[in-house]
Amino acid sequence: MRNGLRLGLARRWALWRQGPRVVAYCLASEVAAAVLALRTAPPPVDRRTLLVLGALLVLGTAQAEVGRQVERNQRRRSGPPHINMTSAWTFAGVLLLPPALLAILVGGLYLHLATRSWYHLPRVPASRTVSNAAIILLSCYAAQASLRLTGIEDIRSAPAHGWAGTFTVVAAGLTFFVVNALLVLPARRRIGRTPVELFGTWSDNGLELATLCLGAVNALALVTLPGLAALVLPPVVLLHRTVLVKQLEVAVRRDEKTGLYNTTGWHALAERTLAEAERHNGTFGLLMLDLDHFKQVNDTYGHLAGDAVLRAVAQAITSSVRGRDDAVGRFGGEEFVVLLPGIDQLDVGPLAERIRRAVSTLTVPTGQSAITGLSTSIGIAVYPRAGTSLQRLLDAADTALYHAKATGRNKVVHVTDLV
Repeated sequence: MRNGLRLGLARRWALWRQGPRVVAYCLASEVAAAVLALRTAPPPVDRRTLLVLGALLVLGTAQAEVGRQVERNQRRRSGPPHINMTSAWTFAGVLLLPPALLAILVGGLYLHLATRSWYHLPRVPASRTVSNAAIILLSCYAAQASLRLTGIEDIRSAPAHGWAGTFTVVAAGLTFFVVNALLVLPARRRIGRTPVELFGTWSDNGLELATLCLGAVNALALVTLPGLAALVLPPVVLLHRTVLVKQLEVAVRRDEKTGLYNTTGWHALAERTLAEAERHNGTFGLLMLDLDHFKQVNDTYGHLAGDAVLRAVAQAITSSVRGRDDAVGRFGGEEFVVLLPGIDQLDVGPLAERIRRAVSTLTVPTGQSAITGLSTSIGIAVYPRAGTSLQRLLDAADTALYHAKATGRNKVVHVTDLV
């Protein structure tokens, strides 16, 4: 009976819902990390090395507790998964600890994160935390290997090599950064197409590099004046606050449910696009989209499934537009809007059709079943032919959308078709 219960719980793990590619990669990375961690017995460890391990565990746990709200917001906005704040401690471990103790450090920090997620962040599955820990450990071992290829065992021996020692430590940090960014890609359900989708913005990556720098300073403090290692904690906390400010700025402009622009953020961007088009006699297009029969989805499957559909549709629209310059927004409910700078009358229709087809082919998992057969109606307006103010353009696109709804749904209607 007990074995049957365990088997039933295992079958409900969130990992199995990620798709065969992601499941296989996560399991392979976890096995690789475990094999590398266990392949060598830990060398004789002196008391000072154990104290270093303890200090890094305590400081890393304290930093995670202080920054828990920032990390929650980071998860909500789906920031780049290779950007995290543990590098100040794990990279210090790369520079100071033997491989076996480095595995204990990473395991301890992520065990704390998993425990905290279980109590306070139930939407974060334990399988994700385990996969993240495995990837971090593999990145640590890669950085440690690059360090030792030069004959430098750890940061204690680096000063004797002068500038060569400095460059070696920097190279280890860059190795950690690059390997971590690359290893995390196959673990994502959707890998992305643009550099920003793949690796994040310059500011995101700058945050990770700054944290790695603090990790090197942390290691140096621990081998010279160990008490100074505690001074690394305030800068990490301040980095957290910087991230929080950015997250608040994003929250003002973004829809929390889908990650798209909200009404305020989209309108501000559209007004700037309109002003630019007026100055340079340019053109741009607007698409108004509304999911067909969305109320039936909520009534049949529940509001949580409805939210999953909204996120899937948002992703389908984002994947179908031309790139970062095209702005996708959600105006509430099941209504979406797309801003298409520089597009002309001939190209806007095929793009709208591409979005319509992408939505119609969606399959959204929900519990033991999946939602299919989704469709959307789309109205098109292009500046300046359909209007010279943002409100007139929106009204024109909305009129075309209403006509699409009234004449059968699941179609694209250009406002010029109504003249």
